[in-house]
Amino acid sequence: MKCRLRAVVMLSLASLICSAISSAQDLTPYRLTLRDAIQKALQANLNVLVADTRVEEAEGTRMRRLSAALLPRVRVQSYANLQNRSLSAFGISFPGLPQVVGPFSNYDFRFYSDQNIVDLQSYRELKASERALDAGKMDYQDARDLIIRAVASLYLNAQSAAARVDAAQSRVTDSDVLYKLAKDKHDAGTATGVDVLRSQVQLANDKQALLVAQNQYKDSLLALARNLGMRPSTPLELAEPLRYRPLTQPQAENLEPSALLARPDYLSLASQRQELVQQQRASHARYFPKVNINGNYGGIGRSIGGVQGIGIIQGQIDFTVFDRDRSGEAQELASRVKRIDDQIADLSRGIDEDIQEALLNLESAAEQVAVAQEGQELAQRELELAQDRFQSGTTNNVEVVTAQDELARAQENYILAVSSHTDAKFALARAVGDTEKNIGQYLGNP
Repeated sequence: MKCRLRAVVMLSLASLICSAISSAQDLTPYRLTLRDAIQKALQANLNVLVADTRVEEAEGTRMRRLSAALLPRVRVQSYANLQNRSLSAFGISFPGLPQVVGPFSNYDFRFYSDQNIVDLQSYRELKASERALDAGKMDYQDARDLIIRAVASLYLNAQSAAARVDAAQSRVTDSDVLYKLAKDKHDAGTATGVDVLRSQVQLANDKQALLVAQNQYKDSLLALARNLGMRPSTPLELAEPLRYRPLTQPQAENLEPSALLARPDYLSLASQRQELVQQQRASHARYFPKVNINGNYGGIGRSIGGVQGIGIIQGQIDFTVFDRDRSGEAQELASRVKRIDDQIADLSRGIDEDIQEALLNLESAAEQVAVAQEGQELAQRELELAQDRFQSGTTNNVEVVTAQDELARAQENYILAVSSHTDAKFALARAVGDTEKNIGQYLGNP
């Protein structure tokens, strides 16, 4: 009995230990890189999933048009019947001849087949569906690029928030050191109570700023998890801190021509225009002759044993003599082509603007980073000098508190400058196309 009780206790302890280990593993933060974030978003984002289904739908449309108009169609039909016939209904009436004959039966089993030989309208419609499929694929890629750009911005927002938490934490540490120094000097009689109170106020303000920064960081992680298809309760940890990575300034004249060949939204419009051109050709081909060949072969007889093989093969030519609807269709298609030409021209100018704006922001942000970094170093030096003067007793801690505020502004300026520079690289990657590859190259992660 004691052995059994001991075994039950051991099993319970083992179960508790396993549960504790599992809970500890569940609480371990997931270290998320930017590339991981992008891949998760592409797998879970609704816009990407919808765009993918539209590509599949366009492929189905292409297959349906190919099968319906250009591929051979074969069907099988079989029947057996038992029937009576009214001779008088057909005008057959003779003395002594019954009005109704039967019942009699017959059996029929045959294959039917038809094939279009010449049908330019259907051929052009097939080509139009192929261009629509190309446009759908480009729309899918464009949806991916937009999601990559959005997720990169969310990740950058979280990086900036994490950098603000680190800066706020460092200010709390400095303020705590200042408070202890003021208290020690007050106890030694070399500082006033105002110095102690002033350092306490500064410490309280920095602690509050730290709490605000921590909450903003958590909010940024919630938004990031939501857009990655992850549960908001999933603990996340950024594997890549905010860091300045200089980038050699590209030349606009080298980027603009290649961007038109790489931007999926531009290529989608080009494919849509080709689709409309094929539809115009299909509309014009409505007046062309259509050549078709069809036939059937099978057996027919009064009984199953008496079935004999018969068949037919024939060619058919169709001409459209009058079709007023085609002129209206031609006008519709011409207006669509004009509209999409205007869209292509406008998007071309927009791509040029996107590249120029991204390059301008990239250059400006790089200069801001240099100035902000220098300002941060000077503010840090100013704080150190003020602390030394207060510690030596040559001044009160007003200079120290002022220097702390200056350092806080310098740290914020640096974070904003680095964030702007990174965001400019994201914008440039989107502007020139092939966003996922370019983001990795611009960030030094090919």
